Amino acid sequence: MPRGHSRNDGDAGTSSPASGTFEAEILALMPTLRRYSRSLARSDADGEDLLQDCVEKALARRSQWRGVNLRAWLTTIMTNLHRSGLRRRGRHELVDIEESAGLPSEEKDGDPLERSRLEAALNSLPPESRAILMLVVVEGHSYRDVAEMLEIPIGTVMSRLSRARLRLTNLMNAGNVIALRRPK
Repeated sequence: MPRGHSRNDGDAGTSSPASGTFEAEILALMPTLRRYSRSLARSDADGEDLLQDCVEKALARRSQWRGVNLRAWLTTIMTNLHRSGLRRRGRHELVDIEESAGLPSEEKDGDPLERSRLEAALNSLPPESRAILMLVVVEGHSYRDVAEMLEIPIGTVMSRLSRARLRLTNLMNAGNVIALRRPK
């Protein structure tokens, strides 16, 4: 059996990483990485591919990790993989809203129209702004961490985030004006 792995008696033939190992720490970050990969890729399938590529690269290059902030290191790898993929394709593909129907959602009772408007507003953001918004607002990274992950100045993070928030606010408020009249 490989070092760092232990046999799970309840599931013969499979093993899980031992607690505290590099692999176990990556496994614990999978939900966060999955959300981020899907937000970058705008597609469930492409997001899963990006996540898998990120984990494979991290495992292959684990000797390069300095042991400080694994989440930031993995997010940087994922961001760079995504950028490389965009450069290879030479264009940015949009995903139809129907393709996002299978994405998991914690909110079950929300207004579906509002959710689709928010998704459309998020998808209208430039990829760089959307990534910063997701990292700061959804994942809770600091401006400094995001600047390091994306290899941009902290002022750029702040200005892109500010513009992204303003644009989202304007887009979400644009359709909320309903003229009400009394019936005659």
